[in-house]
Amino acid sequence: MTIDVAIDVLEAQIVMRGMSAGELEELSALISKQCEFPLKIHPPQVLYVETIRKRAEAEGKYIRQTGGAGNYGHCKIRLTPAEPGTEIQFINEIKNGAIPERFFAPIEEGVRESLEAGVLSGYPIVDVVATLFDGSYHEQDSNEMAYKIAASNATKEAARKASPVVLEPVMLVEIVVPEGFVGIVLDDINDRRGRIEDIERHALSQVIQALVPLAEILDCAKELRRLTQSAAVCTDRFAFYQPVLRNPGPSTDPGGVTANKPSGPKPKFGHAYAVPETEFEP
Repeated sequence: MTIDVAIDVLEAQIVMRGMSAGELEELSALISKQCEFPLKIHPPQVLYVETIRKRAEAEGKYIRQTGGAGNYGHCKIRLTPAEPGTEIQFINEIKNGAIPERFFAPIEEGVRESLEAGVLSGYPIVDVVATLFDGSYHEQDSNEMAYKIAASNATKEAARKASPVVLEPVMLVEIVVPEGFVGIVLDDINDRRGRIEDIERHALSQVIQALVPLAEILDCAKELRRLTQSAAVCTDRFAFYQPVLRNPGPSTDPGGVTANKPSGPKPKFGHAYAVPETEFEP
C-alpha cells in the first residue's frame, strides 16, 4: 500500500492519496480505531491532470513604472509535449547574456507554478518540456519578481496555444467471478466505459481483465458484491492516463469541458492563478 499524506491549510484538511478507494477506506478505519476518535471522511476524488498536444511559444512581459524604481521582466517560453511520466522539464537556452543568470531561478519558479495551476480546469500540467529561449532586461528596473510574473504569463499563454487536454487515470481491473454472473459483470463494465482486455476460464469461475476509468469504479467493489451476491473478487491497479472525451457531438477532439469530469479545484492564491493584467510600456 502506497499512501501520500498532505495538509491543506486553506481547507483545514488532511488529504490522503492512494491508488484505490479500498486502500483509503482501510487506512481510514485503521486510523479511527487506533486513535479512538471519529473521522469526518469525504468521498474520494479522482486526480485529473492536464497536458499539451503540440509545441507552442509565447512572450511574457511585466513592465511597470511608478515614478521611483520600476519593474522590468521579459522572457520567451516554448512548451513542447514530452513522454508520459516525465512530469515537467525546464531547459535554459539563454545565450550571450540576454537575461542575467540571477534571474534564471525565478523564471523557472514562475514557469513551474504556472504549469501547476493549469489552464483548463485548474489541474496541474504534466509531461511537458518548458524552454526559456529568449528575453531581455533593464539595467535598473529588472528584478526577480518581474521575471517570475513574466515567465508565468508566458507559460500560461503558450499552454493555451498548445492544444491542452484534461487526462483521467485508467485502471487495470481484474475480477474473479463465478460462471453464472459473468454476463452481469460484463454489462456493468461496459456501463462504466470499460474495455475488456482478457477473459480466462477456470474450473468454476472466470477471470476478467478490463481497462476502466478510475472515475467509474469508485463504487465498483460495493456494486460487484450486490450484483454477484458477494461472490466476485475485484482488484485494480493504475494503468495509464487518457484524454477525457467531449460530450457526443460533431467534434471527436478530446479535451475541454466534459460531462464525466468533476468540477475543477477551487481558485488558489498567487500570481500563477491570476489573469494577467494589461501590460503597459514605460
